[in-house]
Amino acid sequence: MERFARSCMVAKLLLLSLWFAPVSVTLAAPSASRVTVLYDAFGTPSKLVKDWGYAALVEYGGKRILFDTGNDAGILEHNVGQLGIDLKRLDAVVISHRHGDHTSGLTYLLKVNPGVVIYAPQEASFFKARFPPGFLKRDPSLPADLHYYEDKQPQRWVSGTPWERANFQIVAQTTEIFPGFFVIITQSHKPGTQEMNELSLVIRTPKGLAVVVGCSHPGVENILQQAVKIDPRLYTVTGGFHLVLTPREEVEHVARILHDDLKVERVAPSHCTSELGFAVFLTTFKEQFDRAGLGAVIPLPD
Repeated sequence: MERFARSCMVAKLLLLSLWFAPVSVTLAAPSASRVTVLYDAFGTPSKLVKDWGYAALVEYGGKRILFDTGNDAGILEHNVGQLGIDLKRLDAVVISHRHGDHTSGLTYLLKVNPGVVIYAPQEASFFKARFPPGFLKRDPSLPADLHYYEDKQPQRWVSGTPWERANFQIVAQTTEIFPGFFVIITQSHKPGTQEMNELSLVIRTPKGLAVVVGCSHPGVENILQQAVKIDPRLYTVTGGFHLVLTPREEVEHVARILHDDLKVERVAPSHCTSELGFAVFLTTFKEQFDRAGLGAVIPLPD
């Protein structure tokens, strides 16, 4: 009986200790709101490998979007490994344009995440885009052997691609890919890239739009003028402004348009902006200039 009473007392004490013990609650970490530069040719010294090209990871509102893939698949693999980034965990990929310094990392990406949706610009090559139907305009006066596809509709009417496994989604107009996430398309009219289409990523934030650009072949000012059709407030723009080999006067003109006319609040130029471009934008935007070299993290307002 005495042993039973002692057992009951021990049980009561144990229950009381559990009742009053502090409860440990693990709160879920807030989702990241940032752009991390994964590939570029400048930045602070680190174990990351610098190379000419561009790639960035956009994290916002619980979404993870890879923007471009750099110039070399091995270097992209090394850099994401050093940064602890898992490319299996992506909601989408955006490829800005067809140049190798933005697309070559697709080889590594598709090895680790072959099914991810990849938004790519409307092109007549590279991304499995459909050829224009006008290519097959018929001339009934011709003999049979001069008719394309023997005067029949071809079963396959898309371009070939080095990335046959890729799940490309071709973008021909402004498209909202997730709520508050837009892909816009602009076209270059500059020598060397005449009529090349380029995609940019636009994200709604409480302070205005955050715009991620690849190379800005159509002109960064023209891309932003397209973006303001979504929202006139421009919070930040990051990526390549393509001002290499551009005279100082023109670089200063572009900086003034962004600062004075478009009222961009912050800039984070990288990649092909040029060192002259960095200097001009740093002078123009001062403390509103964010460094965007390899490994840099650019915060986004949430």
